Amino acid sequence: MRRRAEGGPRGREEAGGAHRYKMHEKLVSIGDDYWIEDAAGERAFKVDGKALRVRNTLVIQNREGQDLYTIQERMLRIKDTMEIEKGEGGTAATIKKALIAPLRDRWTVSIPGGEDWDVQGNILDHEYHIEAGRRERVAEISKKWFRIRDTYGVEVEPGHDDALVLAVTAALDQMAH
Repeated sequence: MRRRAEGGPRGREEAGGAHRYKMHEKLVSIGDDYWIEDAAGERAFKVDGKALRVRNTLVIQNREGQDLYTIQERMLRIKDTMEIEKGEGGTAATIKKALIAPLRDRWTVSIPGGEDWDVQGNILDHEYHIEAGRRERVAEISKKWFRIRDTYGVEVEPGHDDALVLAVTAALDQMAH
């Protein structure tokens, strides 16, 4: 990997490629904080596990500590559901697990005012992909990029909100475990 292509949004735009992030399995316990690193090992986003809440809550922040997205478990639902709220308020996405998924995990990410995303693959083993509409790849989540135990990568395609994709990935990790 070239550092220039993976060094952040500016480097990615120059290279025109996807951006990879390094995450850990069992991302964060409620009450703990965790840094999501880019492929170069630099801190990119912070995940703040809020303690003392009725519902499980995670907050995705930028390096400066600004809240970008809040992930909260929706209680009393038939299907597993989590909601991601924008830092400034309002719903960014709602994630729902498919009731019947015979061979692989399936999830739907509803984005108000945007195209819904489909998530398919093996969530527990961190080998899945996120697509929008008719096969437009949004992100791929895989263990194959990092040889470090309990670590997996998230590769976000250009033109998509990296923080939102990482928030969806963190929510899926919480829902699957």
